[in-house]
Amino acid sequence: MTEDPKDPLMTEDPKDPLMRMGRRRFMKVGLAGAGALAACARGVEPPADRRRPQSRVAVLPASSYEADLRDLLLRGLAFFAPEVQGRRVVLKPNYVEFDPEGAINTHPRMVEAAVLAFLSLGAAEVVVAEGAGHRRDTAYLLGASGLDAVLRERRVRFVDLNIDRVAEVTLPTSFTPLGRLWLPRTVLDADLFVSLPKLKMHHWAGVTLSMKNLFGIVPGAIYGWPKNVLHQVGIPNSIVDINAALEMPRLAIVDGVVGMEGNGPIQGEPRVAGVVLIGDDFPAVDATGARIMGAEAERVDHLRWAGEFL
Repeated sequence: MTEDPKDPLMTEDPKDPLMRMGRRRFMKVGLAGAGALAACARGVEPPADRRRPQSRVAVLPASSYEADLRDLLLRGLAFFAPEVQGRRVVLKPNYVEFDPEGAINTHPRMVEAAVLAFLSLGAAEVVVAEGAGHRRDTAYLLGASGLDAVLRERRVRFVDLNIDRVAEVTLPTSFTPLGRLWLPRTVLDADLFVSLPKLKMHHWAGVTLSMKNLFGIVPGAIYGWPKNVLHQVGIPNSIVDINAALEMPRLAIVDGVVGMEGNGPIQGEPRVAGVVLIGDDFPAVDATGARIMGAEAERVDHLRWAGEFL
């Protein structure tokens, strides 16, 4: 391949958030994508088309974590009318590592607001569950981030998905060669599963939002830290396979009050975006989040592939 100075894939424009990851890292994403296309060309049946005629995404202004986030979420959830009366809701925030100066994790106030919102809608129980992919000491991560204090105050049960009970799930798609995954019962048995990520760029996947957040449901006790098996078979490929495997009712609530740009998901810079995204179509939510961050969703492999059938 010869370099064309007019080809955006061959440059490192500092004004392009997707290109800040650098040419070499971006090319790794492209090579992983080629692997997924090859997997789909092995005579495997194309994925069943689960797209809707139209999807909606609520983009709500949120200037501060001190605002009434519970009320904000209730107004956004009203657009989608989730059936939660008497049911168990599982919230899966994004907790990776702790940096007091960073914007790595879903803010504890956002998690608290989601708990209160679903309880006020009649949920029988709201569980917070996460399987951190970088920091193995979950107790430290919860305590240092402030999430543990919120959970104790609101008397919310936390499940470490890295060591949860699991069940074998056959993958309906073949973007990876895995064929099946062992996934946590807490997630599989949820009446409503809510992905509650941070609005961030990602140095390998391009963006990390509600779909990439599902890496955290894959148990580290089986697949390693930081989910080594998924990295080996391709990050974008794994994102699509995991998302296609979950069929329970789902919602996404994206914490974009303060997001992360640059070298995410851990070492990027905090960036005030002032929004919360809500939707029940993960690829649509994430494409919207990508555009808010200034990235072209069509150039993010897992969003492009998922958009063709999910």
